[in-house]
Amino acid sequence: MYPMKTNTEQNLAQQLLWKVNGRTTPARLGVLELLLTAKTALSHQELEQAATQTGLVADRVTLYRTLDWLVEQGIAHRISSHDRTWRYKAQAELASPHAHFQCRQCSQVFCLENLQPALLFKLPEGYQLEDIELKLQGICPTCAPKNAT
Repeated sequence: MYPMKTNTEQNLAQQLLWKVNGRTTPARLGVLELLLTAKTALSHQELEQAATQTGLVADRVTLYRTLDWLVEQGIAHRISSHDRTWRYKAQAELASPHAHFQCRQCSQVFCLENLQPALLFKLPEGYQLEDIELKLQGICPTCAPKNAT
């Protein structure tokens, strides 16, 4: 079961779309609202299930296109996972470098907003850094008690 969206998520989704001068389509608004309410990054399949449960009518191709557009606009980001599935998470603020944690047991991906990785290297002259991906893997707090026995 996915959390119900609130007026706060609806308003925030609308504001984010306006901020990037994007057309507010039902698919963009609905997918962004789902990503804003999700506690973890969602796979395409999880988004399809959430869309069905919340009454959002969008086919598979529309979901892919919408997710790609949200990522291109910097409203969401795409995270690779160990199971070769992309997962998506909304970002209300402009993209800031942060780490991700993926649970090896349940495969959920969590954004670690307050964990700012320190870069301990200097790129050779002429190179320009554009993106960093730091992914930590282990067992999340929900799955940890299951492994304690």
